[in-house]
Amino acid sequence: MFGFLKKDSTPSGADKDSSWTARLKSGLSRTRAQWGGKLGSLFSRARIDDDLLEDLEATLLMADCGVDATTWLLDELKQRVKQNRLQTPAELRAALIELLRGLLAPLERPIDFAAHKPFIVMIAGVNGAGKTTSIGKLAKRFQQDGKSVLLAAGDTFRAAASEQLQEWGRRNDVPVISQESGDSAAVVFDAISAARARNIDVVLADTAGRLPTQLHLMEEIAKVRRVVQKADSSGPHEVILVLDANIGQNAITQVQAFDKAIGVTGLIITKLDGTAKGGVLAAIARQCPKPVRFIGVGEGIDDLQPFCAADFVDALFDQ
Repeated sequence: MFGFLKKDSTPSGADKDSSWTARLKSGLSRTRAQWGGKLGSLFSRARIDDDLLEDLEATLLMADCGVDATTWLLDELKQRVKQNRLQTPAELRAALIELLRGLLAPLERPIDFAAHKPFIVMIAGVNGAGKTTSIGKLAKRFQQDGKSVLLAAGDTFRAAASEQLQEWGRRNDVPVISQESGDSAAVVFDAISAARARNIDVVLADTAGRLPTQLHLMEEIAKVRRVVQKADSSGPHEVILVLDANIGQNAITQVQAFDKAIGVTGLIITKLDGTAKGGVLAAIARQCPKPVRFIGVGEGIDDLQPFCAADFVDALFDQ
């Protein structure tokens, strides 16, 4: 259960960047096989024609780019073929890469911690999305960046979630606020009070997993947000929704539902290494463009990294 707590040797500088690039490429191998692999065969054809464009459309849809993003990409490509007089599939490939980078670039926005202390981050998501594990990885990352961190074990429905955070806290000297009984809102309120008293930089508040269709639970998480605002009128300063990349187009529904309930300000996309549906980021960019703060491509601490649009697209197409 606590595999992500193992102490890793952390490379630095260029070695660290190179290591992440390699893990990202490896982690996106299934999407690349679905997307880049099939696109590779398309772009090796002799010329740009209607058949190539139709097959390109089908490939993008199969990679879960969604109808909206796929239509936009195809329209833009056709326009460039005419305006720039593109003649070879290789030129079309370069244009697609450029378009995808531009489409995803607005999602690449890091969190700005400067304005608030404690900086309160509320974490939400459905069961099994990787929410609690992501909190542990975030806490380690923020510690490495020189920030003090406090965890709020606000998932009071699942005992294992609290145990996981408690174990992480013990091994890494991070305080964890929890209650054996009580509701999530009370735990988060106590955590904010404790963080203020201890001069903590960042509060990471876990919440119980829930489906958007569970209306009573969605109202409960909205209550947690209201209680955060009572504890700190400026908070929460970040509301992160954790999405399992395997759900593909269902991610759009989740973002919209959680955004309506709690005002989502950023996303973490997990388990990209286990899916061929990495194209869902294009769908998010077109239909619900929330910043993608981090992406996950593995179980290790360093497998959760800030999202970089150019690196992501390059990893999809790099053979």
